[in-house]
Amino acid sequence: MIRFLFLIPFLLCLLWTIYLQMNGYSLRQGKQGYLYILIVSAVIAAFYSLMLWLTR
Repeated sequence: MIRFLFLIPFLLCLLWTIYLQMNGYSLRQGKQGYLYILIVSAVIAAFYSLMLWLTR
C-alpha cells in the first residue's frame, strides 16, 4: 500500500489535466490546481509517514 502512494499525485494531476483540456483551459491557467494537488499529496504522505513511524 505505502509503495503506491506516489500514484495519488500522479493520478490527480492526470485528472486535472484532462479536466482543463476538456473545458478549454490552458495548463498555465490551471497551475494553482497543480499546486493544491501537490500540497494535499505532501500532507497525506507526511501523515502516513508519521503514522508508520509512530506504530512501529
